[in-house]
Amino acid sequence: MFPINDTEPNRYSAFPFVTLMLILINTMILIWELTLPTETLDRIFDVYGSTPSLIWARQGAGVISTITSMFLHGGIFHLLGNMLFLWVFGRRVEDACGPMRYLMFYILAGTSSDLMTALAMPKMDIPGVGASGAIFGVMGAYLLLFPGGYIRTLWFIYFIPTWPKVRAFWFVLYYLLIQIPPALDTYMNGVEYSTGYWAHLGGFFACFSILLFLRPEAFARYMSNVSV
Repeated sequence: MFPINDTEPNRYSAFPFVTLMLILINTMILIWELTLPTETLDRIFDVYGSTPSLIWARQGAGVISTITSMFLHGGIFHLLGNMLFLWVFGRRVEDACGPMRYLMFYILAGTSSDLMTALAMPKMDIPGVGASGAIFGVMGAYLLLFPGGYIRTLWFIYFIPTWPKVRAFWFVLYYLLIQIPPALDTYMNGVEYSTGYWAHLGGFFACFSILLFLRPEAFARYMSNVSV
């Protein structure tokens, strides 16, 4: 089940500047990554990726890596998946917040994802890269702000593509729930996955701060139980 688009128009602004800027920056950085030798790219990931063991040892790039790791990706498909989710869910969240508040929330969600990973897996020495933690925060914010919204999705039924609309509540809940078993497996059994499940959960929990970042009008509408 892949998201294609949110079916509702923006209320406050037509152009999601920050969402598009983030997609462009991440894409340009990946293009740069692809020009580098493997050894050089590995060193960049070691320094500017977020590695829990180095965070606790106060080594590496420190808090800077929390920011830089959000803009590094492990390949084309890693980037495409993240940017697709960012576009589908980020457009209306940015509209409700305004550009600068939305960017601040995005950075907070990414930081929260790194903090959760460092707390759950303090000895992990593999650098984490990617925007997925921040994007899970954006997905959670979308769920809180637009629980009745619909997401047009791509399904394959017997290899035949279909494009049904799914209520946002069920779509986000599905992606949240499938993070929990492997996250617990990592925490309890020490199993290592190539996906940062704790980062996804940490980013999602940041969504509860979204009310602090809303436009005044959107906040007033939300508190009045009116559609944001």
